[in-house]
Amino acid sequence: MSDITPNTPHDDLTGRITLPRYPRSAAYDARWAVDNQMGPHALWLLEWLAPALGLDTLRPGARVLDLGCGRAMTSVFLAKEYDVQVTAADLWIRPDDNARRVAEAGVADRVLPVHAEAHDLPFGEESFDAIVSVDAYQYFGTDDLYLPTLTRLLKPGGRIGVVVPSLTEEIEGSEPPEHLKPYWDPAFWCFHTPGWWRRHWTRSGAVEVGTADWLEDGWREWLLWCDVVAEHSTEEFHVRMSGESAKMLRADRGRTLGFARVVGRRP
Repeated sequence: MSDITPNTPHDDLTGRITLPRYPRSAAYDARWAVDNQMGPHALWLLEWLAPALGLDTLRPGARVLDLGCGRAMTSVFLAKEYDVQVTAADLWIRPDDNARRVAEAGVADRVLPVHAEAHDLPFGEESFDAIVSVDAYQYFGTDDLYLPTLTRLLKPGGRIGVVVPSLTEEIEGSEPPEHLKPYWDPAFWCFHTPGWWRRHWTRSGAVEVGTADWLEDGWREWLLWCDVVAEHSTEEFHVRMSGESAKMLRADRGRTLGFARVVGRRP
């Protein structure tokens, strides 16, 4: 039996993270999701992204690059929900570790874990029908020259879709908002508004942007997930980081932080 078989409906952990907005994600074992998370709930974010990519893109047998896949939860989801062929690329998680998780999930025939750095991807031009990145693209994709290089891996007409932590408004100057100063990390300067991402992608000339929007109440879902991980994770690092993120999100209450999804099509 797969390690991601759903829990019973009466399981408290399952109940806390079963949201009507994400019916597909609710079918995955809550304990599995907590144990393999590396930040915000990646399945929720991918389930929000998928409709903007379109079923014509995520059609059975399509080749998809999951860039920055972490512990391959999103890769498993793509294979199970859409029957696509996934290349699960990550820098920090060993392919052997992800291969074990993929096999336990029953999708070893559809997911290939690889070790890759985002600026040195070992794939030929026009290798993929789609590129997906959840809570990773912000760390390398703000470079003005990155998107044209990446989209060479897409077939003409292929789509790239990302979900990234986002801002309600661009921050002027060199200081974060006062209420976020106790929690601010320099890495957060890679967060931008949906409008910033639309402009950034459009002026690259690499894609036609179809979607660049904001997840309504995304900060509340992010906070819920942080609380759950802080209470239920068995990894001390994730407990600590989720607790700090929860404090930041409670201080902010949606004034500044949330999520954006951006989808573009290679002409």
